[in-house]
Amino acid sequence: DATRAARAGLPDPVAYEPALPGPVFAAHYHLPGEVAGAPYDYGRDANPTWTRLESALAELESPTEPAEAVVFASGMAAISAAVLSQLRSGDAVVIPSDGYNLVGSGVRERLEAYGIEVRAAGTAGDAQGELLDGARLLWLETPSNPGLDVCDIRRLADAAHAAGALVAVDNTLATPLGQRPLDLGADLSVASGTKGLTGHGDVLLGYAVTRDPALAAALRKWRKVVGAIPGPMEAWLAHRSLATLELRSARQAANALAVAEFLLTRPEVTDVRHPGLPGDPAHELAARQMRGGRYGCVVSFTLPDRAHAERFLAAARLVDEATSFGSVRSSAERRGRWGGDAVPDGFIRFSAGIEESADLVADLHKALDSASA
Repeated sequence: DATRAARAGLPDPVAYEPALPGPVFAAHYHLPGEVAGAPYDYGRDANPTWTRLESALAELESPTEPAEAVVFASGMAAISAAVLSQLRSGDAVVIPSDGYNLVGSGVRERLEAYGIEVRAAGTAGDAQGELLDGARLLWLETPSNPGLDVCDIRRLADAAHAAGALVAVDNTLATPLGQRPLDLGADLSVASGTKGLTGHGDVLLGYAVTRDPALAAALRKWRKVVGAIPGPMEAWLAHRSLATLELRSARQAANALAVAEFLLTRPEVTDVRHPGLPGDPAHELAARQMRGGRYGCVVSFTLPDRAHAERFLAAARLVDEATSFGSVRSSAERRGRWGGDAVPDGFIRFSAGIEESADLVADLHKALDSASA
């Protein structure tokens, strides 16, 4: 994985040229003659910088079989493309009731306005599998955000395909080094590259990967029509960041586990969730389904109330109070401040960075002591 991440998508070496060429800034290209078959014709259709990143992402998500990746301006652009390019009025889609809140609110509202039936069930216990009859698309998010439940991708994919439905998996939290949905039977692996994939909190990006050329063509057509294209600089930064993905994700996963184990020792902390904890309800399935001992960088837990949570966040020195996750710098937030998630007022979503584990745990120890004083 480390070797693949460091070298995926690089062009063949050219004397005196950089290993990863710089971003190509172009609205149009020299285009003599007929346009059919031209690799690049207009900047909304394709860009050499996207091409290299897409090649890398396809290799990371599907190293053993050919696949195609399509990059987008953000994770939500990728999600919207995957859903809206496949559904029509009268179709039914099954989504998680405990997944990313914009899917359960904004995307759901838009789908229902288009006459699409939206069915929702929780991630744990493969509950979405009970709602597949007549569905066109099954949308999974595992581990779920922010509750960190896990579902069995292969089992649900088999059931969905038997019912005639496509399967898409939001792989944002796991990253392709922690989980490969296509190998588990999914038709699409979709993610926000804004999070752990790029890992520095400075790029908005999304992508979808599939082994089905027709699905890939539908995604590219959707991207072209709605213009949800990434900038070449963002695509180049994302590709550059892939080289350290294995290193970052390994440290983040180790830090997240260390933090979760520490939190279990605090009497004021309840409902500690991290799939890497041996006692976590999701651990047994996650251990079979996720790869390389990487259970993600996110830990969730609950403090007694809103005020307690806010005192804790204010007291932490190595933890930025910020939304999103997956950065090299640890962050956390009281998730209930956004609304839309069915969580208690004191619920914290914590994202482990790449700091020293001992320093991070010590900082959280002091912050919790301060919040309890």
